Amino acid sequence: MKRNGMSWVILIELMVLTLVPMGLFANGDADTNDDGKLVYGYVTPGPDYWYKKDVDGFVYAAEQAGVEVLVLNSDYNAEKEISNIDSLINQGVDGMCIFTFNQNGANIAADKCAAAGIPLVVTDNVGQVLKNDSDVVAAIDFDWSAMGKDMAAHLANNYPGENIAVIMGILEHIPVQMFLAEFEPEVKRLGKNEIVAVRDGRYNPEEAMNQAQDLVQSGVDFSLLFIFNDEMAASVVRGLKNDGVLNDPIKVFTTNGAPYGIELMKQGDIKYSISSSPGWEGFISFLALHAYVKGVKTDLNQQIILPIAGITDATIDDKTKVIPWEIDPVWLDLTATYFPEYNGLY
Repeated sequence: MKRNGMSWVILIELMVLTLVPMGLFANGDADTNDDGKLVYGYVTPGPDYWYKKDVDGFVYAAEQAGVEVLVLNSDYNAEKEISNIDSLINQGVDGMCIFTFNQNGANIAADKCAAAGIPLVVTDNVGQVLKNDSDVVAAIDFDWSAMGKDMAAHLANNYPGENIAVIMGILEHIPVQMFLAEFEPEVKRLGKNEIVAVRDGRYNPEEAMNQAQDLVQSGVDFSLLFIFNDEMAASVVRGLKNDGVLNDPIKVFTTNGAPYGIELMKQGDIKYSISSSPGWEGFISFLALHAYVKGVKTDLNQQIILPIAGITDATIDDKTKVIPWEIDPVWLDLTATYFPEYNGLY
């Protein structure tokens, strides 16, 4: 943390007078805590398994680099999220990462961190925060747009003539919007399927199951059910199986490649998915922040897109294609391959 012999008043005045007008964050000569360690803060949006794995990846990378991490959970509460941002700033962290669940969270964090001179990395909000007036170090994300096109193409090529129902995460979430912005027009362009319903699953397995049951009971004509993540999909699969309609007629598709999603694919309960590892995402989020703080890579407003891959029988056991969510040595190999600029930081 930023502690030295100066008073906080003098420090804040210096930050305002020198860092903010220049549009720069402190980097390359970062202060440390009393134990000689850098301290980074991480604001996570809620208890969802995806978010937990992202935190795990960030913390794992920090441990490799000898950095301390303070993690604050916002519990899907916008006011608590702002409070968490302010708390980390007041504690004088050397850098911050935020994974936000709402449209304004990333921009609020960017403005507040810029004013405080704290480097910020934003996770899963690339499409929004890079348009903000305040600089960030980097925005880390998956290619949600490519996922939308990939899923549309898979359904068109393998299930022509069948209607699609969709259960997304929070509809206000940027990745959800990016996916739908490509998925819906691509389905229409290909002309092989029709989307007959789009529901909001709120990233909540119980809500997703309720939405799926309502779709079935209300008589909506569909046989292809796309669900935005494996956690919701696992719940829906159980419900559809209990109702006797899983796979005949309703087939389930998803994204993420979570461990339990992979098992459901091997059992035939999920027909297709797209791999995206939040654990590795958190790992790269840390390295982007750490590279800036250490003065290794000092570009601002970097857009870092992690690779994705469709999960097939040929790739389902290949960790370089279906990247593990849990901490795995393959992350180191993948990082060396895709992000050689971070070599030596972990």
